Amino acid sequence: MRKRIPHNVWILSITSFLTDISSEMLFNLLPLFLVNVLGVRIAVVGLIEGLAETIASLIKLGSGALSDYLENRKTLTVIGYGLSALVKPLLFFANSWGWVLAVRFTDRVGKGIRSSPRDALLADSTPEDRRGLAFGLHRAADTAGAFTGLVIAALVVWASQASAAELSRNTFQKVTLVSIIPAFLGVIVLALGAREVVTSRTSREGRRLKFSGLDHKFWAFLVVVVIFTLGNSADAFIILRAQERGLNVLQVLGMLLTFNAVYTIIASPAGVLSDRIGRRAVLIAGWLVYGLIYLGFAAANTGAQIWLFYGVYGLYYALTEGASRAFVADLVPQEQRGTAYGLFHAGVGLAALPASLIAGILWQGLGGWSGLGPAAPFFFGAVLALISVVLFVVWVR
Repeated sequence: MRKRIPHNVWILSITSFLTDISSEMLFNLLPLFLVNVLGVRIAVVGLIEGLAETIASLIKLGSGALSDYLENRKTLTVIGYGLSALVKPLLFFANSWGWVLAVRFTDRVGKGIRSSPRDALLADSTPEDRRGLAFGLHRAADTAGAFTGLVIAALVVWASQASAAELSRNTFQKVTLVSIIPAFLGVIVLALGAREVVTSRTSREGRRLKFSGLDHKFWAFLVVVVIFTLGNSADAFIILRAQERGLNVLQVLGMLLTFNAVYTIIASPAGVLSDRIGRRAVLIAGWLVYGLIYLGFAAANTGAQIWLFYGVYGLYYALTEGASRAFVADLVPQEQRGTAYGLFHAGVGLAALPASLIAGILWQGLGGWSGLGPAAPFFFGAVLALISVVLFVVWVR
């Protein structure tokens, strides 16, 4: 396989592996830190996640188009990873949800800067018939990093508070300190190892920021993805659902490890499958799996059932994350890939704010309304997944 995978794919995969070791050990515990330590309401968790993803999305839109204009993907990618690495240690000092929002916001700014140029660089570096494999490998490395980060976080939790039902501030601070090392290693690997790819543009007359000229199939796909995302609230709500159904902190981390193990194992084969049978079929299958799993989250009576469904949830991610990115590259010319990825990530991220706010309100209510309970956000997500599948079949042929 090594001869089939370009150099940049390996470097970007290693960078994502290291970065996710850092990110996942922190951000999967963040909802528990907010609720257990800072005592915030569930709706505030949705607000923080939604606002953070929204600003990231707006920046993804600009950074993707800028990478087309500058004909330079690497520099923006390095800047984005670097900013996220610099701000994460500040969570050690967080003593209010506003502080957490500021750190989460800045981290997402970094992700916003890097995501579109990185995906464009990955696509530029890979032949079309291996694009699914390349994105699948990158997603697998990303998730293997998440798995490793969660193992480290679980060890810290086990050593600090064993089977305690709620997360403590001291434990979270220890995890924050450990997360610094892989974050900075990832930036170093990227800065020293990645290579810029020359675009196919033959003259500078085309060097301008533009969003026109993209294929109508791309726009149709984008609309469907946005509709789907409105029902795909932050996974923080699944973590809180697991705790609400009886899992303690260490068990929640075990659940997350199961998810990431499934995702890591299946991501590369799923990418290869999308190369062979088409991205469309793989995406439809993934969204149907998502709808069934969200119905399971809604109906679950025990923490063990949430754990089981969250493990299968890794199958949805493996089928869709790499295939959707490869599908975007299939639909647009090379010189507009940064712009297209910017629009794609922006659409997903902008929908994340209302998605998380809706989920928080459905769960716990707002003002004088008490909400519909913990199952409601998951029923809502399942319904929108089904609608999205129908629209995808009809609109994106």
